[in-house]
Amino acid sequence: MSTALQWIKSSYSSSEGGNCIEVATRPSAVHIRDSKNTGPNLTVAPATWAAFLGLARRDEIK
Repeated sequence: MSTALQWIKSSYSSSEGGNCIEVATRPSAVHIRDSKNTGPNLTVAPATWAAFLGLARRDEIK
């Protein structure tokens, strides 16, 4: 069994580069990183990530 994180690029990212994030999920944590600088990453609880996405989606609708 592999313990390496499986990073997924944002669906809003284009193939031209730019400002992109990647996310890797585990049952107990969500890891977020810059696709251009893959060293450091931010780790949050799944509930925190869900709350962030809820706010981002709500803001997108405005």
